[in-house]
Amino acid sequence: MSRTKKSIIKLENVWKIYKMGNVNVNALQGLSLDVKEGEFLAIMGPSGSGKSTAVNMIGSLDIPTRGKIFLDNHDISKLSESDLAQIRGKKIGFIFQQFNLINTLTALENVALPMMFQDVDREKRLETGKRLLQMVELGDRMDHKPTELSGGQQQRVAIARSLANDPEVVLADELTGNLDSKTGQTVIKFLKKLHEKGKTIILVTHDLNVAKHADRFELLKDGKIIKHRR
Repeated sequence: MSRTKKSIIKLENVWKIYKMGNVNVNALQGLSLDVKEGEFLAIMGPSGSGKSTAVNMIGSLDIPTRGKIFLDNHDISKLSESDLAQIRGKKIGFIFQQFNLINTLTALENVALPMMFQDVDREKRLETGKRLLQMVELGDRMDHKPTELSGGQQQRVAIARSLANDPEVVLADELTGNLDSKTGQTVIKFLKKLHEKGKTIILVTHDLNVAKHADRFELLKDGKIIKHRR
């Protein structure tokens, strides 16, 4: 008999309301989502659907106006920013569309940086950073700065950095949006490898060709899920 997989991230009736002058904008309207360990989930939706706000909630980057968010069955919806930062630093690795690399640091230094905030000693940071860059086939680019790398290489550095603290969950936000289709496929290949190794992958995208690599996808519109498919 197969074992029921546990929930890693769960959103229950999550609302996020922003005040714009005298107007309330409902970015999320009762969003409920259950992400199981080891799952590869794609969240789709057009511009303005609430994807970015959903990423902030799923990734513990923000707290909801109403509703609850559970990480490993612990309610984190009312934690302080400092507590959230510690939790997401250990549990969640982020890959952003704009890469968010620091141009004054080498690829190796960029990958090692998240470990500094978790008080990992320098020797261990560099050892892990080298291993991760070799994993994404950038062993010969460790001393290069982001401006000396192609877009696809920068994205692979970002993937390596997301794994620095060995997170349970990798959250990728439109990671192929700035890449040509061939390079995008290479990046997706690395995500699939991570999934095969047991990582939980949450991929936010507007591209159905990217979403089809996931186990299931949820379609978001007007801040709520309107379609679910496995």
